[in-house]
Amino acid sequence: MRGCVRELLQGCLRSRRAYFSVDGSRCRFGCLSDSYGSSGRIKGCCPSVGTPSCSRSMASATSCAVLSEALPKDKDNLASDMLIDSFGRFHNYLRISLTERCNLRCHYCMPAEGVELTPNSQLLSHDEIVRLANLFVTSGVDKIRLTGGEPTIRKDIEDICLSLSSLKGLKTLAMTTNGIVLTKKLPKLKECGVNAINISLDTLVPAKFEFMTRRKGHERVMESIDAAIELGYNPVKINCVVMRGLNDDEICDFVEMTREKPINVRFIEFMPFDGNVWNVKKLVPYAEMLDRVRQRFKNVQRLKDHPADTAKNFVVEGHRGTVSFITSMTEHFCAGCNRLRLLADGNFKVCLFGPAEVSLRDPIRAGVDDLGLKEIIGAAVKRKKAAHAGMFDLAKTTNRPMIHIGG
Repeated sequence: MRGCVRELLQGCLRSRRAYFSVDGSRCRFGCLSDSYGSSGRIKGCCPSVGTPSCSRSMASATSCAVLSEALPKDKDNLASDMLIDSFGRFHNYLRISLTERCNLRCHYCMPAEGVELTPNSQLLSHDEIVRLANLFVTSGVDKIRLTGGEPTIRKDIEDICLSLSSLKGLKTLAMTTNGIVLTKKLPKLKECGVNAINISLDTLVPAKFEFMTRRKGHERVMESIDAAIELGYNPVKINCVVMRGLNDDEICDFVEMTREKPINVRFIEFMPFDGNVWNVKKLVPYAEMLDRVRQRFKNVQRLKDHPADTAKNFVVEGHRGTVSFITSMTEHFCAGCNRLRLLADGNFKVCLFGPAEVSLRDPIRAGVDDLGLKEIIGAAVKRKKAAHAGMFDLAKTTNRPMIHIGG
């Protein structure tokens, strides 16, 4: 079975065509089995669920464009089978957590007492980060996002950004930050190649900010947003985790920010991570958030999303910016997932909600060469599941604190 899938994918890469059957906006593998019929066609069975009808195709659903559109066209940056999982998803987006440390203590990120941090000696060094990033980029990754913890508090952040932005084939070097020290660092970071910025902000009320983050700093975050706009970032993305009874009354106030400024406000459904006391009662579903926006603003129009987008994107007529909803809990986007994660301690994670991790730090420090590292990475990608658990099952799983994983 796996041999058939691998052969199909390799043929896909050689011809740059997607051998999938189309079902609406999603696609799935033509039904596969171990043997061919007399007509020469492959007999049918749905590989992910083992049923002859393929009626339960959700488990193996994927986006055609994730494979066919995302494949690098540059002959010097050819796609690698290392980045394609057994469901045909091509992963050209790598998120790298630079540190587990942060200068805020947000409720949804860590418990009040904090979390145990990995010793600095066990975190990836500058050279290790760049070496691993180069393996991914030369295999087809064209977007890297730096996260944390809080990436801007890492002392060698500018050097890391300069080294990563110099990798041939990398198109986007993005950063997700809480904005506390961004204003003074952003000009240099832009010079070092950071060309996309996400700033986390969950409230527009200073007193509420202090309650939610257990720290002061609201004014500095607002200054960072303005500084990013002045430096030409377009859009400046604002990540807002919405929690019922805490900041859900500010949804329309955030939308108002998009009226005059090139801001993309991204409302994120509250997700469960170890220590953040997730409760379904705190979850504000995407449909409810959108309904509130439409009640306040007229002519809210859906934009065309990229097949690999995690967000559902909208614009309010007459507004300069846009509004997005990240629906991890109520409408997962696993079919088009193109993301991989490298954690600060060197663990490699193929799914945000999956517990499976494999160390890349240990093989590096044991002297494993690049080919060996690629084999470890490829094996992990191949084991990636078709989808994460259902909402309520997911809430019961044990995962690392968000500050360990990176946003």
